[in-house]
Amino acid sequence: RSVTRSYYRNSAGGMLLFDLTNRTSFESVRRWHREVTDTLQPSRLVFLLVGHKSDLVGQRRVARREAEKLAASLGVQYVETSAKDATNVVQAFQMLTLAIYQALQSGRLSPTGAWDGVKSRVPLPIQHKAGEQEKEEEKKKCSC
Repeated sequence: RSVTRSYYRNSAGGMLLFDLTNRTSFESVRRWHREVTDTLQPSRLVFLLVGHKSDLVGQRRVARREAEKLAASLGVQYVETSAKDATNVVQAFQMLTLAIYQALQSGRLSPTGAWDGVKSRVPLPIQHKAGEQEKEEEKKKCSC
């Protein structure tokens, strides 16, 4: 347990991941959530509930509505993913990143000098539109 706790100490966010085809994993989510929040007190962590293996429709043991209800009770967002066909995998990380950013902006999550998580002085990377990245790289090249 102490090794596990070292993984999420000083974290800004985390995914509570359960297997849609495994009822026991779903039933463990509350315990996992409680373990992390108890360990990190008084710090707050931004969570995203993720039901994975959404491609295995015939083997599903957890209904979407039930998972959404759990997410609402924990005060987190919910998304279903599939690593097999890459459904919503990128979206899950984007959702968590955006939720962390919004928590920082609202003051619900606040970095301190001693905190190893999100650094308050590090500027957010600028997202370039298609083609702009190449133009920026061309400007950096020597014109000799």
